[in-house]
Amino acid sequence: MNDVRYDLPEADEFTRPYWDAAAEGRLLLRRCARCGRAHHYPREFCPFCWAGEDRVTWEAASGRATLYTWSVVHRNDLPPFGTRVPYTAAVVDLAEGPRMMTEVIGCAPADLRIAMPLAVAFREAAEGLRIPVFTPARG
Repeated sequence: MNDVRYDLPEADEFTRPYWDAAAEGRLLLRRCARCGRAHHYPREFCPFCWAGEDRVTWEAASGRATLYTWSVVHRNDLPPFGTRVPYTAAVVDLAEGPRMMTEVIGCAPADLRIAMPLAVAFREAAEGLRIPVFTPARG
């Protein structure tokens, strides 16, 4: 039996704050003190103005987003994705500006619309590890 999983991140010392926050149900971003822009995925430097890690800090995200695009995945042979098909892989625009690859849950694909409001949720991927996903925003 193959115990390899392709859906688990490899957390390291740098990304540990991100994954610890996710485990608590909070989404973090990185923001540059030099240019003021937020970015995602987490990097030690600013991808816009190249400021070093002394100028880029973690901040809590609002959890609000809009749907940019999506694709319904009907086949994925990598464990454990095959047990989840079909699922909706998506790119969302976070309220703070960055674009994020994720998954939309709790919504039939036929009901998805470009720019629909979404809210962050967290799926438990393993003990103590939660992954940010998005659901349709309420209200």
